[in-house]
Amino acid sequence: MIRLFAVFTLWALFGASAALSQELSGLARFEPEGSVIRDRGRQLEVTLNLSQGVPMRVFTLDNPRRLVIDFREVDWAGADAEALEQSDAVSAVRFGGFRPGWSRLVADLDAPMSLETALITSRSDAGGARVSVVMRHTDAAAFAAKAGPPETGNWPQAEKPRVQPDKSRVLIVLDPGHGGIDPGATRDGHEEKALMLQFAREIADALGRVEGVDVLLTREDDSFVSLERRVAMAHQAGASLFLSLHADALGQGHGHAHGATVHTLSDDASDEASALLAERHDRADMLSGVDLSGQDDVVADVLLDLARAETQPRSDRLAKALIEGLEASNAPLNRRAHRAAAFSVLKAADIPSVLLEIGFMSSDRDFANITNTDWRRTMAEAIRDGIIAWVIQDEAFSKVVRQ
Repeated sequence: MIRLFAVFTLWALFGASAALSQELSGLARFEPEGSVIRDRGRQLEVTLNLSQGVPMRVFTLDNPRRLVIDFREVDWAGADAEALEQSDAVSAVRFGGFRPGWSRLVADLDAPMSLETALITSRSDAGGARVSVVMRHTDAAAFAAKAGPPETGNWPQAEKPRVQPDKSRVLIVLDPGHGGIDPGATRDGHEEKALMLQFAREIADALGRVEGVDVLLTREDDSFVSLERRVAMAHQAGASLFLSLHADALGQGHGHAHGATVHTLSDDASDEASALLAERHDRADMLSGVDLSGQDDVVADVLLDLARAETQPRSDRLAKALIEGLEASNAPLNRRAHRAAAFSVLKAADIPSVLLEIGFMSSDRDFANITNTDWRRTMAEAIRDGIIAWVIQDEAFSKVVRQ
């Protein structure tokens, strides 16, 4: 038996048990049979069967209350959240990739609960391993006191940017929205995260044929990347501009949720739909287990506000150039194609940044377009043309400013 140590936020260490001596870097498969999240008296029991043992860590987060279990690494194919979650104390369960090489399960808790035990044992009867986590009801103050992300340095080091351009070149950072544990909007078996990754690759291919332009994607596979890290990657790479790609879904209360929209940063949303989208994007980050506490203090810093005062007009011109590029290709545009809201992913102070909703998966017309390879390729070329037009214009403006 391998026990997770006292505070449940350290990595599980594996001993010399023969049953768990497999190559731990291999991919473990989630096995639905026998896996369940259920109540037992005042306790919550989480039982997960895996094809083999893997390192893991367990912790809780507050506001909202969540149980988080990280693994290296689990294939969740065949997992059914509704079948797994059989507890009155849990309102929802999500699972999937969290970052390269790591997987995550997040359970939303309806009441404060303390971690009692967390362990992983071999299954001598059927092989593989069993993860067991037990929680007990507690009070809100005790939960809050123990909640928080583990302070460990065990995450893999961030990879260096694939592209290291010199100052004479233009670096475009494309940000495929969502990923891993966060699928984004879904419809008829299609997930926003997969469609936007493919769309980013198509835009990168179109831009890759332009002399003097380099392209970096914030994710190149089905990995979760936090909003903060997406912005940090753009800074680390020295981005010339940042373009976040989405195809969200809005309910029937927003009857004009169709057609492409380009969003820029604003503390005050230009409309209710944009405010809702910004809230949903940030909430997806939080519900995936990211602790966003304290970030607003950084964003509100006076020096950053001063830097944005110079960057914001460049972002506005970028939005206009993208809209004109899409118009030239007869792309369906929203009746208010340029909108604004407080999207966290656009808060880089010194990098012109916009968020593009190429369409809405809740719209029949947009959904048919977004899932059409030929249509996306045409849109990728339109976006390329808009970006290049902005690069030329931005260089002209910068010369005027220097003079």
